[in-house]
Amino acid sequence: MMKLGVMIEAQENVTWDLWRRIAATTETLGFESLWRSDHFMSLSGPALREALETFISFTMVAELTERIRFGPLVASVTFRHPSLVARMAAQIDVLSRGRFVLGVGAGWNVPEHNAFGINIPPLSERMDRLDESIRVIKALWDQAAATFEGRYYRLRQAECYPKPIQRPMPLLVGGGGERRTLRIVAEHAAEWNLNGGDLATYRRKRDVLAQHCAALGRDPKTVKHSHMTAFLIGREEAEIRRHLEKVAIVRPALRGDPERVIDSLRNDGWLVGTPSQFVDALGEREEAGISRVMFQHLASDDFGILELLAAEVLPQVQS
Repeated sequence: MMKLGVMIEAQENVTWDLWRRIAATTETLGFESLWRSDHFMSLSGPALREALETFISFTMVAELTERIRFGPLVASVTFRHPSLVARMAAQIDVLSRGRFVLGVGAGWNVPEHNAFGINIPPLSERMDRLDESIRVIKALWDQAAATFEGRYYRLRQAECYPKPIQRPMPLLVGGGGERRTLRIVAEHAAEWNLNGGDLATYRRKRDVLAQHCAALGRDPKTVKHSHMTAFLIGREEAEIRRHLEKVAIVRPALRGDPERVIDSLRNDGWLVGTPSQFVDALGEREEAGISRVMFQHLASDDFGILELLAAEVLPQVQS
């Protein structure tokens, strides 16, 4: 059976009070996990929106909840030194009694980096840094005193205590790059997350990942597959359109003729439909090899949407 999580774009005016309520509701309604993006400012335009700091927000989740797993989807390695990430992740895992999943990615948003004066190297270097960052993080988690000599990062008998409760600590890598990202997944990750796309895209990249695993001598079945998907749901067409109206507040580009916009989103890989259609679509994903779906809940203050998913979708698909 599949696991269902909630994913929040917490840079889009999610306040601390709202984040607290989202965490509590995600657990109360029975979802398996809670995820959030890692951004410093809104990605939807110049509007002044609150943007909660990622790792601080997870300390709140660790303290407020008892059951759900949670983590970033995904933390950009361009934003923080991997030693800092390793220490924060380990201690959040301790605070949560072993429920944290560290998701990492290479980083991508150029305007955001420029706004905060953070260097964003060319893609090839970002991929090198992603690979090296993971090696640093794992060394700090696994070794009593870590020494590492890389091109970008170095450790000299560095101690990271407390260690994570989970041994091994789960590490998720996000992205679909077939040459570098999936090679890094095959070598380092417990879980691979694909952001968006249709099932045909997933199947193609799944097969490429299996080829990388074979080249490294790893059983591809040891890598969990997850999918983050944007969505619109409603018991009828009018409810789906109301959901779109809420989403368009965060994504102004989605304003316009609802029928045209909804057709376009379906073509772009969004999950759109009634609860029963969601159940069928999730069954197809599970059959293809996906074990966890994170619903990108763009209308983050609409708890009715989460309640609908929990009442009419979750019991049909989640173990």
